Amino acid sequence: LTGTSREQRAFQYVLAHAIPGDPHHILQTFDQWCYHCEHLSCVGPDKGRIVERVLLERAPLRVLELGTYCGYGTVLLAQGLPPGARLYTIEGDPRHAAVAEKVIRLAGFSEETVELIVGPSEEVIPHLREKHGLMNANFVFMDHWKRCYLRDLRLLESHQLLAEGATILADNVLFPGAPHFLQYAKTCGKYHCKVHRASLEY
Repeated sequence: LTGTSREQRAFQYVLAHAIPGDPHHILQTFDQWCYHCEHLSCVGPDKGRIVERVLLERAPLRVLELGTYCGYGTVLLAQGLPPGARLYTIEGDPRHAAVAEKVIRLAGFSEETVELIVGPSEEVIPHLREKHGLMNANFVFMDHWKRCYLRDLRLLESHQLLAEGATILADNVLFPGAPHFLQYAKTCGKYHCKVHRASLEY
């Protein structure tokens, strides 16, 4: 009825209630909206703790996120980056990217720390090195269309965009599920696999 999207409504709530420049409070405000108003398919606090823990363990300097959506996962990743690290995040939907851009900057992250790239992942990934200066990624967070997980992992491999010992963290591989990605990761011999059990967001 308002003519605004669910994502825009969530951002208006965050803008009205969150503390600018405080990433943790911005995520908490998103959580409040999602618990009490409308569901968004953000990572959420439960799975967010897994992301934070793995990020802390790895301390990567070059992070790639596939699927920015509203910027929730981006802010979560950015606040856990070690000094001097850079995050590249790819979003295929320009409307979602417009919201995410505002969320990321509201959280206090500059373009030097977080670069938001708008376009389909299969078109962006082959040009990450020459267009965006990403030589390779130490850490990849996949949270876009599940059917694209395997295709994009193979694209990252074929363009040598995965650093040696890189960590790939993929959300929702069991439900809604990314069975082909999971089978490849477990059987191709290139990766050590671990499934983190978690509840669905919100």
